[in-house]
Amino acid sequence: MMPELLSLSRAARLAGVTRADIQKQIRRGEMQTFEGQVAISDLLRVYPSVSLEHSGDFERVEQIKVDAIPRSHDEDTRLPSQEVLIGRIKSLAEALVHRVARVEALEGLLDEVGERLAERDRDTAEDVRALHVWLQQRRDALQDQGAESLEAQLLAKDTFLRIMSASVKMIPSGHEFFVDGTESILEAAVRSGLRLNYGCASGNCGECKARLMSGEVYRIRDHDYVLSEREKQMGYLLTCSTTAVTDVKLEAAEAHSPADLPEQEINAQVRKLELQADTLMQLHVQTPRTNTLRFMAGQRARLRLETGVERELPIASCPCNGRNLLFSVRRGADAFGEAVFETLSARQPITVIGPYGDFVLAEDATESAVFIAIDDGIAPVKSLVEHAVSIDSIEAFHLYWSISSSGMHYHEPWCRALRDSLDNFAFTPLIEAACTDLLALIESDLAAPDQARFYIAGPASAANSAANALQEAGIPDDRIALEPVD
Repeated sequence: MMPELLSLSRAARLAGVTRADIQKQIRRGEMQTFEGQVAISDLLRVYPSVSLEHSGDFERVEQIKVDAIPRSHDEDTRLPSQEVLIGRIKSLAEALVHRVARVEALEGLLDEVGERLAERDRDTAEDVRALHVWLQQRRDALQDQGAESLEAQLLAKDTFLRIMSASVKMIPSGHEFFVDGTESILEAAVRSGLRLNYGCASGNCGECKARLMSGEVYRIRDHDYVLSEREKQMGYLLTCSTTAVTDVKLEAAEAHSPADLPEQEINAQVRKLELQADTLMQLHVQTPRTNTLRFMAGQRARLRLETGVERELPIASCPCNGRNLLFSVRRGADAFGEAVFETLSARQPITVIGPYGDFVLAEDATESAVFIAIDDGIAPVKSLVEHAVSIDSIEAFHLYWSISSSGMHYHEPWCRALRDSLDNFAFTPLIEAACTDLLALIESDLAAPDQARFYIAGPASAANSAANALQEAGIPDDRIALEPVD
């Protein structure tokens, strides 16, 4: 049965737009929310021209997410397993039976009301006869409308989406995400940018334990961790070994600040080295499948080589893929940088320790975001942007990347791909931009700069100058996040 109210995530999927676009309409007063949900009638009113067929808009946005953000697993099987597919079809069939029974009961009630009105037509007032005629005409009109209505088409699309994926709502945070294909609940949560507790991600530690409040789940793999009988009775499960069959609600702990994440030490290996310029190397590090790094976008990690040489660097990749980490390493900065250029090679062991730092997105913030990267400050900013795209909650964001000389916009293809594929993303490449020029651009691009959130990363002196310029322009301190990258 199609509910009268839809969650923001499901409404966005059905309309073929982003969640941020739905939130923008709500802030404008075009749509109303009822306990975090929107009415179907509002959705159809605001998006009357949206095709309920395969428009491609939603898929276009999803594709850029796939291109910009690595998957949290190697396999990308979208079709659910046979067991899960059967479970979802069975659940929808049961809902259909209840809906048909209710419709039949309502039709019987209408028939009875019509018969009683007909019996009174002979000796009652004209208005009763008019009511009887109206009732018959209204019923005939509804029957003729049938499957041709927009509501019915929306129901058909929603039914298809429910077969292919299930919605998971977290309690108490209220965060919502979708489980696609054969992935586990944990994989889907990490892919969506949520920070659930987990450790090994392979069913050994029990750190990803959560409590099922409603809905149906299916265990997709065995696990060594033993749940007590008491825990089983209370509905506890391991999210790393379970998938959602129907829409479910889960009670689980989530990290809300850097302080909620423990320091981790992981024995990883070098996956790939990519030379970006004479003095710049992109270092790809891969952790074991059973021990991915839990971190927040914008944080740092300390890398240690077998020789004991180490360095703390910003993570330039999204937390949605904690197994594959990206770092930018400059030559000549220290012994670590020289070792990366001279002796390091693929498959060599490397230790990852962290995460560190509090340069993270404001929790649950939906305002427009401005990202200012200066030189290699693009590394933590790239992580923030990828996370923002993944969680799809920010209304709009603009990336300004200023470099000290030409030929250093080494992530420009990634920036342009996002700009070309996302309607709410803008990218402005700059060379040696002065603070006054940068401020003038921001004031020209943003209607209300003081309502946006600013994230600045780069060499300490340049980043501090940019932050001071924003403060002098009236931007509140609590809307500016700063990360020195030297």
